[in-house]
Formats: sequence, structure tokens, C-alpha cells
Amino acid sequence: MNSNSSLAQGGIAAVIRPPDSFQKHINDTMNVGRGLSDIEAVKTLVYNGPEQIEWLQKQGVEFSTINGKLDLTREGGHSSRRVIHSGDITGYNIQRKLIENARKNSSLQILEDTMAVELLIKRGKCLGVKALDVNNNRLIEIHSDNTILATGGVGQLYLRTSNPLIATGDGIAIAWRAGAILRDLEFVQFHPTILDYGESPYFLISEAVRGEGGILLNSEKEAFMTRYHSLKDLAPRDVVSRAIIEEQKKGQVYINIRERDKQFLEERFPGIYKECLNRGIRMDKDLIPVSPAAHYFCGGAKVDVNSSTNIDNLLVIGETSCTGVHGANRMASNSLLECLVFSKIATDKIDESENKFPEISIGEKLPEIKETSNLRDNIQQIMWNYVGINRELDQLEEALSNLDEIYLRAKKEYMKNLCVQTIETWNLACIAKLIAKAAFTRRESRGTHMLNDYPVRNDADWLKHIEFKEEKMIIVEHKN
Repeated sequence: MNSNSSLAQGGIAAVIRPPDSFQKHINDTMNVGRGLSDIEAVKTLVYNGPEQIEWLQKQGVEFSTINGKLDLTREGGHSSRRVIHSGDITGYNIQRKLIENARKNSSLQILEDTMAVELLIKRGKCLGVKALDVNNNRLIEIHSDNTILATGGVGQLYLRTSNPLIATGDGIAIAWRAGAILRDLEFVQFHPTILDYGESPYFLISEAVRGEGGILLNSEKEAFMTRYHSLKDLAPRDVVSRAIIEEQKKGQVYINIRERDKQFLEERFPGIYKECLNRGIRMDKDLIPVSPAAHYFCGGAKVDVNSSTNIDNLLVIGETSCTGVHGANRMASNSLLECLVFSKIATDKIDESENKFPEISIGEKLPEIKETSNLRDNIQQIMWNYVGINRELDQLEEALSNLDEIYLRAKKEYMKNLCVQTIETWNLACIAKLIAKAAFTRRESRGTHMLNDYPVRNDADWLKHIEFKEEKMIIVEHKN
């Protein structure tokens, strides 16, 4: 259950009833993507949304309702109330039910405590994966006709993140090392409102809190978002995050939802209410201290609308992929929908071909590992300080120099001492240097990429995508 999906609070964006429409959802998504979203991918996402909500309901997922109808809320970037939710633990409830159903399916073999290490590639075709059997400390090979990577995002690159400890970019890194094209890596989304209390991974204060009337206040108790965007507290996440960073120069930033009574807050946000209460914060009485943190990766392995990569028989879905939906910034609650829509398309594609059940071969036991380094901590410090919400060229240049050295050290440790920690650290090192290189290359500010040296969006020169294939960087024109 430990994943970004299980932590998703807000819900799933889908067009359910008027006055909402497919075109409104498409327009909102394209607008938040700041000119780099792929229109065909966005249409695929939006048009297939209602069907996926119905499918989840048939699987036994229960969504919140009012008078027998789905309760729709609104989040940042949306022009209509279209976010379907299950209390404030939507992702957890979906994942719990789907895992429960999967365990009952006799045609599925589930290997737990098993970590992908590298893809098995021959003549440009993926033949399966080499993996670490953690409990038995040995390598295994899983040979398959088709391989799908769905390993989540990269939040653990950063010192402050809402992501769990396992969000180390593993699928993205092993896809890159196998020759898959990566795209849009400079676009790392920071969620504006994590609970500013404790340590990473931080507890998320859902955007739905602002959707239900929560107002951001600065240390002077001023509602400041009116000065930053016409949508005020429901502006896109990149705008809100940078506004909060600016206001934090004066002191602590808060969410105020005290206008709502205790009964409403306990019923609508049971998880958040309980977590805040555990920290001595009463949502109906107190201000909630918040701050931005790394949250979602808009980039990843480049795929088409069928979730296929440039490597035959290798598909990638979820946050590991770059479908083209999000462009330079993801709209709230489009992520769970993206997982559902494109995984359905991917599995339909596989069902059309003849597939044998995967074969597993067992390798020898690995030597026990006694010591590992703190390179992961170094990566997180560098990425937070130099490749975070606000970026500058001289800092990015310094980050690249340091990350190149860390990459070589991490690879050496991986080759010498193979274990979960060295695998994750090398994967983080791979992705970190590529993100920093992409950020250094894009000489403009767009969406989640804010470069202080070039603070203006520049469509004339940068309506483009930065891609990586192995060590080669390619800049390609955006097409719609």
C-alpha cells in the first residue's frame, strides 16, 4: 500500500454532469500545462474519464455522495466542480479495493518485496526484468512478452516532499539506462500546502481544503492570493507555491478554514482533521501552518497514447510515464485519472497479443551488505537548494558539477554492493543529473520551471520539449 497513489487525498477529475463538459476539462488541462500539453493525450484522458469512474464503482470503490449523487468538489486550475472523491483518502480506498480484488484473481502472480534492477533488452526489444528478491537477497530474472513499468515518481530527490520513501524514480532510471526516451524532466511540481510540521515525507493538506473555502493567509493574517492570480486560492499549483515562498519571507503561511464547522470538517476531511488534531491543531478553531514540498513529476519515460515507449514490448504508465497530458504543470486530480485511463489502454493493447505467463529464473545469493553511504542525503540537499521551486543558472551549474560526481560514486557503490539502498541511490543520482541538465538548458520560465535569470515564458524559442536518450540530449518542437 506504500505509494503516491495511496496518499492521494483530493480525488479524481472527470466530467460527470452539467454545467461541466469535456471541452471545459480539456481547456483547463491545456491551460495549466502552459502550452506543452499534448492535445490528443488530453482528449484521450478526458473522454475516457466517466467510463473509468463507473469501472471503479463496479470494482467496489465507494465514493462520497450527496442525496444519492456523486459529491463533486473543486481544486486548483478547474473551472467546474468535477473532482470525485472518497472522503479525503481517495487514493487509499481505490488502491485498497483494487489490491483486494487482485489477490482474489488466480490468473495473477504477485511477487512482494521484489525490486526491479534493470530491464532485459535484446535487439531493441524488452524481454523482461532483472529484479532483487529482497527477502532471500538474490537476483531473479522474470522473462515476459510484455513489461509494464508503474513505479511512481521522484519525490525523494528532495529534502522536503509529500512522497513516501520508496518514490526514488526507479522505473524512470532503469528505462533510461535501457535506452528509453525521457521527456520534460525539468517540470517537477511542488504541492503548495503540506502540513509544515515534522519531517519528510510530510503530510499533505489537500487542495480540496481550499476547494471547500480554505483561504491562504500570511504571517500578517492577510489573504494574499488576490495579489497573485485571478483564481486566487484555487490558482494552479506552480503559482500558489511561488506565492507562498514569497510570503514566507515575512513569516509563516497558513490555511484558514475556520469558517466551516467541526461537523463538516470531520465528515469531509476525516483523515486531515485527525492528523491535524494529532499535532494539536483544530481545523475549526486554528490556522493550519503550510509550506510547499516536492509532490509530482510531470516528466518521465516518453510514451504514446497506447503507453508504449520507443523500446518494443515496454510500456510505462502512471507517474513513471510522460504521456503528454501534463505539459509544464499538472492540474489537480488529473493524476489518478491518468493512471486509470492509460493503464486500461495499455492492458487492452496487451490483451490483443498472445502472451505466455512470465517465466522466473533464480540466481545465486548476494553477499551481505554492512555499510552504505549518505549520498542520498547529499542528492536531496542539492536538489532542494539548487533545483527546486526557484532556480538560477549559477546554482544549476554548481548542482550539475556536484551531481556528476555523486552519480559516479553512486554507480560504483551499486556495482560493488547491490542492495535496495544502493539501487535507489543510483536511480536517484541518474534522474537528478538529468533534471538539473534539463533545467539548465531551458532558458525561460514556464509552469513548474521558474528560472530567475529568465523569468518570462518564451513561446518563440521554447515551445519545445527536452528529451534524453541514454547520454544524448535532444530538443524537439512541440506539436499539437
